[in-house]
Amino acid sequence: MRGIIGHGAYIPRWRLERAAIGASLGAGAGKGRRSVASYDEDTTTMGMEAARLALRNSPGASPSTLWFSTTAPAYLDKTNAAAIHAALRLGRAVLAADAGGAARSGVAALRASLDCTTSALVVAADIRGGRAGGPDEAAGGDGAAALFVGDEHDGPVLAGYLGSASASEEFLDRWRVPGEDDSRQWEERFGEDVYVPLAQAAFADALKAAGVSAEAVDHLIVAGLHTRAVKAVGPKLGTRPEAAVPYLTATIGNLGAAQLGVSLADVLDRAAPGDVIAAVVLGGTSIFGGSGTIWGTVIGLVMIQLLKDGLALTGVKGDATIIVIGAVLIASTLLASSLQKRREFGG
Repeated sequence: MRGIIGHGAYIPRWRLERAAIGASLGAGAGKGRRSVASYDEDTTTMGMEAARLALRNSPGASPSTLWFSTTAPAYLDKTNAAAIHAALRLGRAVLAADAGGAARSGVAALRASLDCTTSALVVAADIRGGRAGGPDEAAGGDGAAALFVGDEHDGPVLAGYLGSASASEEFLDRWRVPGEDDSRQWEERFGEDVYVPLAQAAFADALKAAGVSAEAVDHLIVAGLHTRAVKAVGPKLGTRPEAAVPYLTATIGNLGAAQLGVSLADVLDRAAPGDVIAAVVLGGTSIFGGSGTIWGTVIGLVMIQLLKDGLALTGVKGDATIIVIGAVLIASTLLASSLQKRREFGG
């Protein structure tokens, strides 16, 4: 049977109380605390620590592939996974590759490794910052996780892989363009309307592929950066209420690319033999939700870029540009909604 044969997690020692964030800004920042990487730590060093623990828990096993996922790489145009490969003293034949760009890239690397036939060490790490006073600054967290995937001949399988499924749809909810340090996001209500039905569809397909029922799930992990959708999805999947895995955001924050790995490592430390573990990861985003086409998305992006160029030529810059584009998007949303209602009623 194929599955996870080793796991490890690394959370920096330092914590930042959200009350301290709120006090410094003169506004509420929520309860609990978030983990904070030290000045001499980055995603590569944290990922290496998690990977070292995963290998220590898998004595005698060696991966054929090393994946490293992060949204905050220490280097661009340089393979960050190679540094972890060197620190672990893996063989030259072991492929080291980066999987980055989005927080869900770690899940993609894990899914690809589970569907493959060779052993793989999937490492994910993130340093989650945010704009001063923004939700990401307080809700984020820093940390890393590593999952060693293989077959029974690679080592004892801790958690067997039963099946998976996915549901994809292009929409814009969270984004960050090259050169920017902080993410931007749209109103969470729009994303929730799209995420919840997609998660329900993917979860139903995954249960069918695994041959288990929702009531048989003993541990349900729901991960993602869209807080509102994450909280809304769990109760709508048909699992037992006691199966819900507690969120770690109150003690360490949302770890982005490493969130699923750390949550899964936590569950594996507590689960009993025969327990069924299910994980639902929300990724990808949307401004409008509803229906749309690829060409509509492309045209919309071109129009937004033309609008930005036109505003720049007229001297409009910075936050004023964001306000103008936001007003245009809201107007287009209201127009699209009006036209949709007219079509529905034959107007």
